[in-house]
Amino acid sequence: MAAVKEVSIDAAEIAATLLRIWWPLLRVGGFVLAAPVIGSSLVPRSARIAFSLALGFILAPLAPVPADLSIFSGAGALASMNQVLIGLAIGMTVQLVFDALALAGQTVSMTMGLGYATLVDPQRGANTAVLGQMFTILGMLVYLSVDGHLVLLGSLARSFQTLPVGAAPLDRDFFGAVAGWGARVFESGLLIALPATVALIIVNLALGVVTRAAPQLNLFGIGFPITMLAGFFALIVGMDSIMTGMGHLIQDALVMASDLVSTSAAGVR
Repeated sequence: MAAVKEVSIDAAEIAATLLRIWWPLLRVGGFVLAAPVIGSSLVPRSARIAFSLALGFILAPLAPVPADLSIFSGAGALASMNQVLIGLAIGMTVQLVFDALALAGQTVSMTMGLGYATLVDPQRGANTAVLGQMFTILGMLVYLSVDGHLVLLGSLARSFQTLPVGAAPLDRDFFGAVAGWGARVFESGLLIALPATVALIIVNLALGVVTRAAPQLNLFGIGFPITMLAGFFALIVGMDSIMTGMGHLIQDALVMASDLVSTSAAGVR
């Protein structure tokens, strides 16, 4: 009978392996919290946790960790916060696009009289205008069609080389770039809704003039259907430009996520 070999377990090696996974897991966890699609509340928590663990394990070889960096030290606590903030910033650059699209759809809805037509948005857990939901779904389809999720994962993986664990803390230029991008993306979202909104404002002004010239007309009886039909007509006519604007906005967001990592890396060096 063959002798049974003893299996030796090296606690130090296991601890070192877990430590190598811990740092990328923090950055991946922040990314999953903010990134579109996978960060949605529609995705079960267990699936998000499993995805974070698997992605952290895969990206662990790309994350060099200083040998003297301890989790329980002050520098370790600062590095942990850094990892979460980096992941949040990468995911948030694209997530802001869908929030801006929801705002654009809600602006058009309020102008054409559909402000009362709301649906429960499971992604945000709040009521959202119907057109806001439509714009968000269209943006999500564009995002997936251009493989935006893969590009975003590529930016996350590259960040471990450009922003290594234990590097200098994030400076104000990093946060300033994220804040500036937020202002720009919401401005672009309003520009997407601008043509339809301007057309509806002109229709409302025309209805006001007609009502002033003929007070016997029932404004509430004819104004509401005319405004709604004009809004749908403006959306149908301008759908091509709306989709083009969504595509450019998503492409800019993906470029911004890549530039955010590269620019911050130059500052760290």
